[in-house]
Amino acid sequence: MSQSDVPGAAAGTGTVRSHRLAVIGGDGIGPEVTQAALTVLDAAQARFGFTTERTDVSLGADSYLATGDLLTQETVDLLRGHDAILFGAIGSPKVTPGVLERGIILALRAELHQAINLRPVRLYPGVPTPIAGLTPERCDLVVVRENSEGSYVGGGSTVHRGTRAAVATQGSTNTWYAVHRAVDFAFRLAEQRRGRVTLCHKTNVLTEAGALWLSVVDEVAERFPSVAHDYVHVDAMCMHLPVAPERFDVVVTDNLFGDIITDLGAVLQGGLGVAASGNLNIEGSAPSMFEPVHGSAPDIQGQGLANPAGAALSLALCLASLGEGAAAAAVESATAGVLAELPALSGAAMGASTSELGDRIAAAVAQSGTEVQSSLMTQLAAVQAGLAD
Repeated sequence: MSQSDVPGAAAGTGTVRSHRLAVIGGDGIGPEVTQAALTVLDAAQARFGFTTERTDVSLGADSYLATGDLLTQETVDLLRGHDAILFGAIGSPKVTPGVLERGIILALRAELHQAINLRPVRLYPGVPTPIAGLTPERCDLVVVRENSEGSYVGGGSTVHRGTRAAVATQGSTNTWYAVHRAVDFAFRLAEQRRGRVTLCHKTNVLTEAGALWLSVVDEVAERFPSVAHDYVHVDAMCMHLPVAPERFDVVVTDNLFGDIITDLGAVLQGGLGVAASGNLNIEGSAPSMFEPVHGSAPDIQGQGLANPAGAALSLALCLASLGEGAAAAAVESATAGVLAELPALSGAAMGASTSELGDRIAAAVAQSGTEVQSSLMTQLAAVQAGLAD
């Protein structure tokens, strides 16, 4: 983090807090929702007295098709010089599925040692959900997904490809070190919340990996006597989550299971358009990266039909990780308030364009409003501060 001298800008310090932010708009609606989030960021900076130095970084389908490069070492080094990354979306019908996702997103997570994927599942007041009878009081959980191993990095091969004798194998990698990082973070976060961690896995089938996860949870739990813990199979989670999300506080799980259950969680909170995520480097050795859960949606690109709430809430996570807890909570509260006013959560039925919604959230941030109760943003800021000690 860098600081610039501005007399009186921060109470008693004579300096203003400044953060170096890399901005990757990406493909499809990514640049649109990211620009809306930056409008919100402008309002947060003006109200809470910090600044950002922003660098636009070109990554995605267009740059790949123009240069043939997915992610160069030069780009990685450029990103390493920042405090955080705000990311839009990746994906294009011009490129074979999986090329950009593995070559850019997964590669960035690995290069920048982003060990944790954090995805909140929270239903805000006034936001419609397809789950009958679900109320905001019952839906407030966080999924801590191990972000560097599992099936996403396990080796694979195919022999006799293209024939009826084809044999494909795909492995899954689980190390004590990576599992411990995820579980420890989950317990730290639960300590700031309602004090319960649930391990989600498939230990009755994936017996070796499951045994490792169980043993690490039991080991870490000894250091957190105030945090209860339990276990749920991933298939059972898919049943419990829609009908009884209130039984969960912090869910910790592996890479693949986390990817799946958080999309289900997004449905509970109103859809992918309002779901946020953060890829966290918890050691502080490289920047964390924050992105909405939705994809690039090229079919609505440039039409102003995308909901920027997921990008705004991802910005809130970003600010919390940078220690701007008050600003993060204000962005969350403002976004939740605007969402509650919308007649619909996507498309033309929202009654406002992507940029107009960004302006409305920014206007709400500029005013002093009611903070979301038990905000994940302040909880995350506390955990990050504890890890830095």
